[in-house]
Amino acid sequence: MEIISNEALSRCIRDAVRAELQEHFKTGGSTGNVSRERLLSKQELAAELGVSLVTLTEWMKKGLPFFRLHKRVYFRMSEVLETMQQKI
Repeated sequence: MEIISNEALSRCIRDAVRAELQEHFKTGGSTGNVSRERLLSKQELAAELGVSLVTLTEWMKKGLPFFRLHKRVYFRMSEVLETMQQKI
């Protein structure tokens, strides 16, 4: 007993994905409170702050906020500056 055919299911999924993508691009990809701030790599942040990668790694161990995406580490400059101001 088949409730819905494979072709009809496939069409429903395609239509739903298409609608979600259209909505995503209409709103510019924003999803509420998610910040659109560019993420900086470890190398970029170290260069921006004028410190070595070793120093940056030590700061991360002491609580510098960062994101890990797979094996890579990223930072939001606003969060880094806010944390540094609080700890001074």
